[in-house]
Amino acid sequence: QVQVVESGGGSVQPGGSLRLSCTVSGYSLDYHAIAWFHQAPGKKREKISCMHGWNRETFYEDSVKGRFTISKAPANNTAYLLMSNLKTDDTGVYYCATDAECTVAYWRNWGQGSQVTVSS
Repeated sequence: QVQVVESGGGSVQPGGSLRLSCTVSGYSLDYHAIAWFHQAPGKKREKISCMHGWNRETFYEDSVKGRFTISKAPANNTAYLLMSNLKTDDTGVYYCATDAECTVAYWRNWGQGSQVTVSS
């Protein structure tokens, strides 16, 4: 059984940084994709970044490109999302998810979500 546990998040002023963590148990991230989703208040969940399993190829949605960085640490099967130069529009709940490929239409394994609030 695959389990996904998130940590991190919190409140930060515009321009600040936060790092989210996502620890997966049940299978190896070396062979599975990991993605981060953002759900702004009142809006639908949107994929903002993804990293493929074996080749670590990454994807970023335009609104976060150059500001957010996805990475993973094979030693502890944990993925990270480093968020820099945060904007008020980045406020919302962030979810990590893992599945076979970044292109799957339906992600089967989700973290519990982490609240990020960007406000002055």
